Amino acid sequence: MYLTYLDESGSPGDLNTPFFVLAGVSVFERQTHWLEQALDAIAAPFEQRAGTYLELHASPMFSGKEGWGQFSAEERSQAAADVIGVLTGIRPKLNVFAAVVEQSQMLRTADILPYCYEILASKFDDYLALKFQRNRHDAQRGLFVLDQKRAVEEKDMQALHRTFKQVGHAGGRLRNFAEVPMFVDSRSTRLIQLADSIAYWIFRYYARLDLRGWPHIAPFMAPLGNGRSGLHQVLDPATPARLATAQPPVYPFPPAQPRPAPAAAPAQPAGQPVARIAPNALILP
Repeated sequence: MYLTYLDESGSPGDLNTPFFVLAGVSVFERQTHWLEQALDAIAAPFEQRAGTYLELHASPMFSGKEGWGQFSAEERSQAAADVIGVLTGIRPKLNVFAAVVEQSQMLRTADILPYCYEILASKFDDYLALKFQRNRHDAQRGLFVLDQKRAVEEKDMQALHRTFKQVGHAGGRLRNFAEVPMFVDSRSTRLIQLADSIAYWIFRYYARLDLRGWPHIAPFMAPLGNGRSGLHQVLDPATPARLATAQPPVYPFPPAQPRPAPAAAPAQPAGQPVARIAPNALILP
């Protein structure tokens, strides 16, 4: 099974964020453990100094908020580079999916998030279908995992996904998903935090012409065959020319640093198991 972790950057309807990005990374089920270890290793030295758990969210790391303010800009830049750098250290290659919408090009604000979701669901479904076409022994199913931010959004997305599977959407019907999307607290998995960083640095490129993260993310856009990729864009006709003027950053990301995985906790000696059931309880297996 492939799990695609997604997060968003920008806010539909907010004039201060002219772009909206829904993006993330697709991970084979046996890769999740190693990715979590790599991301834990990035956070560990900062958490030891802070004395608390720190989420690897790109915006607070960049601006020095949510516990990151006690670290220097150079340290935070290194951590941000290391988070994006995990894309290069995992085999088989990870795949990024992203929908970028310039909000002025959508007729209704309410359509922005559902449109992005529909696009990425269709692309991920196509990616799994392509894997099966190329290798009949590789029949994989997929699952979306999203940050649990708003209860209403969660209900809407799950209802939308069921409609795609049962009735269809503009591009057809989803056939390779195992279940409706799963929503989790970002504190419970570093992979949602990785999706957050991917979405944020894509947003920074389109909205601010910030090239620090984009060159490290773009090579991992999922290949879908026939020249198609995991990237979908809805832009003002003048925007591609503006993007072409992006200059190398004055303060680029430092090279990502390889970090050792956190040491495993020492094994505890086996002891008498703690009783959990009353001695006279009737147990019917």
